[in-house]
Amino acid sequence: MKGLASLPMTAVHAGGRVPALRALPEEVPVSLVCQGSSQAVMMCSPADLEDFAVGFCLTEGIVRAADEIESLEVVPHAQGIELRMWLRADRAEALGARRRMMAGPVGCGMCGLDSLEQAMRDLPAVVSDLRFGVEEIAGAPEALRASQPMHDRARAVHAAGFLVPGQGIVLAREDVGRHNALDKLIGALARGAGDPASGAAVLTSRVSVEMVQKCAMAGLPVVVAVSAPTALAVRMAGEAGLTLACFAREGGFDLWSGPERIAGGADVA
Repeated sequence: MKGLASLPMTAVHAGGRVPALRALPEEVPVSLVCQGSSQAVMMCSPADLEDFAVGFCLTEGIVRAADEIESLEVVPHAQGIELRMWLRADRAEALGARRRMMAGPVGCGMCGLDSLEQAMRDLPAVVSDLRFGVEEIAGAPEALRASQPMHDRARAVHAAGFLVPGQGIVLAREDVGRHNALDKLIGALARGAGDPASGAAVLTSRVSVEMVQKCAMAGLPVVVAVSAPTALAVRMAGEAGLTLACFAREGGFDLWSGPERIAGGADVA
């Protein structure tokens, strides 16, 4: 499977030691290059890289729509992979007017920002009349498990899925980095796989502020996560008009913002 490698190891148990092969996720440095200039170097799973490039450019504000990227080429090197992009003239000019250089590990979503204002950027208001049932939200992380083949074989891999009311998980992307998995999902949607406003992002990770920012930039009105949010992520989700549901498990979840998009579940005094 692309993005995985089988390596030798020794399985140690009380009864003895057994040599075996174990599938592990690949981790490769990926450079995102626009107009010949590197915008970011991220450690990434080498799969669905076109989706990653488009999603990253959208969520970082480099482009506003996928068609503003006029060409995209995946170029392997001995040291890693380049994603070479050429932008429409007006977006190239806008990019040249700002300084943005990023180099970071998969665990960091804001490495290299050169101002506090960039880290706390204003987000577009997300307006949507989308509605989900309580059961759909609570069961979303478990439903996503069926769309995680890399995780099934290797573990150590995050996923981001797209949940549509009445249809379940219709699209998913995986990566060693939680930010990368979300960017890949957003890129796939922008390239024609679906309308972000018609569903929810389902995350296998915690929800930090940059994950909220990416969803708001993409126009995803609902964010569902298996783990906890940060306090700042909750405040920012509320300000942007997102519905934020965390600790989602069969039977329930913690709803932090946007209750109008959740149908069902009576209030208990």
